[in-house]
Amino acid sequence: MYTLTTFRSVPPFAVGHVRDLRVRWALEEAGQPYDVRLIGFEEKESPAYRSEQPFAQVPVLRDGDLTLFETGAILLHLGERFPVLLPRGPSARAHATMWVFAALNSVEPYLGNLANLVAFSMDQPWAAAQRPVLEEIALKRLGQVDAWLEGRDYLAGDFSVADILMTTVVRLLDGMGYVERFARLAAWRERCTSRPAFRKALAAQVAQYAQEATAA
Repeated sequence: MYTLTTFRSVPPFAVGHVRDLRVRWALEEAGQPYDVRLIGFEEKESPAYRSEQPFAQVPVLRDGDLTLFETGAILLHLGERFPVLLPRGPSARAHATMWVFAALNSVEPYLGNLANLVAFSMDQPWAAAQRPVLEEIALKRLGQVDAWLEGRDYLAGDFSVADILMTTVVRLLDGMGYVERFARLAAWRERCTSRPAFRKALAAQVAQYAQEATAA
């Protein structure tokens, strides 16, 4: 049995985007049950938790005696066990792994910067000048992924952990109208988020935070 650690509560804007969603989705695709361990924001700074996650972030996954942090590492670990998440052929596996790193290193920082600006800083005097700069590079990255998707249903052959990671990265801009400018990218996002495993994982995260909010 896997144990997934995530926050007990988050602000409303974060519900549906907390990164434990990536791990939930992968486990659902693989048909694996899991337990959830909830921690408060004060607990993440404790020495005990820092021994599991030195950066005081979530998620953490326990797999027997093994404890892992960083969603890319966790999803690749699960992919080694479950072929539905990572192809077994060396070439196909290498391409899927390549796109795992691309999602986390070449796309997420730029989309995340724009999403954070819009969410947290638009009332600052410098934000109006900074937003076009961040939009330009975010749109460039979205366009590059869109171009790659020409003639492809998924990033690297069949659906894989690469699509899980990239989908959750692209969803950082949900509701802002950027992704909709790229037809292939928007269709791919819809293809991924229509998967039953995604919908089940998202519903579980939303229900968890709704329950915690009601209890509070």
